[in-house]
Amino acid sequence: MRILFIADIVGEDALELTLDLLPRLRLDHKIEFTIVNGENTDKGKGITARQVKRLQESGVGCITSGNHIWDQRKREVLVDHAGFLLRPHNYPEGNLGIGSNIFRLPDGRKIAVLNLQGRSFLYSIDCPFRSGEKEIRRLRSETPLIVVDFHAEATAEKQALAWHFDGKVSAVIGTHTHVQTADERILPNGTAYITDAGMTGPMDSVIGMETPRAIERFLLQSYVYYAVAKGNMRLNGVVIDIDDAAGKASRIYRLNTSKAELFNEGADH
Repeated sequence: MRILFIADIVGEDALELTLDLLPRLRLDHKIEFTIVNGENTDKGKGITARQVKRLQESGVGCITSGNHIWDQRKREVLVDHAGFLLRPHNYPEGNLGIGSNIFRLPDGRKIAVLNLQGRSFLYSIDCPFRSGEKEIRRLRSETPLIVVDFHAEATAEKQALAWHFDGKVSAVIGTHTHVQTADERILPNGTAYITDAGMTGPMDSVIGMETPRAIERFLLQSYVYYAVAKGNMRLNGVVIDIDDAAGKASRIYRLNTSKAELFNEGADH
């Protein structure tokens, strides 16, 4: 199975870019299942029901998220779209939504997606290692194809979790920092890994936000309202090849493209 994972969508313009590029990406890369991290789609925090529906209608198979999915104005979307839209599984019991699901392709094959969140420099929620391992055992009873979106700040925590899950899941894809790393690889026991898939959004920015406001926040060390930047829109993500029977990954490669590059030059793979 060939999986496309699209990195954190930041803002409405990034959503439009994603919807524009998806058909061509699927065709060029022979994609069979698409996962999108959508936690920053609405003005940088959360995602609306309308945006979820547009991604679902475009053929996206699953939306993952992270710490910004809990925006108070939009959190009911986790109930209305539970299963298609995931939140990190390791938030304490009693929270809205669910953190994993198994999806069936038209040909009968199954793929599981598990969303986890790190604790280093983030909230003190349940342990992603123990919580994730328990859920992986449950998911593997139905399918060996398991993709993990690990939404975390610290590189060390992401690497440690990937090594801990090596051979137990098909892929561990890091999200949250919005900066694409160049360390994609297949770990010894068949798990594909990248520290961070990057960001789909405005690259002339500070992780998607307007540069002057970001600089002001660091200079003043007080609250400055962020706003999503404009211009130089690029789509980041990864493509992963997974053996259907064993659930082992054989290849992972990065995507970093604009609309002009994709339609003028085509795909490199």
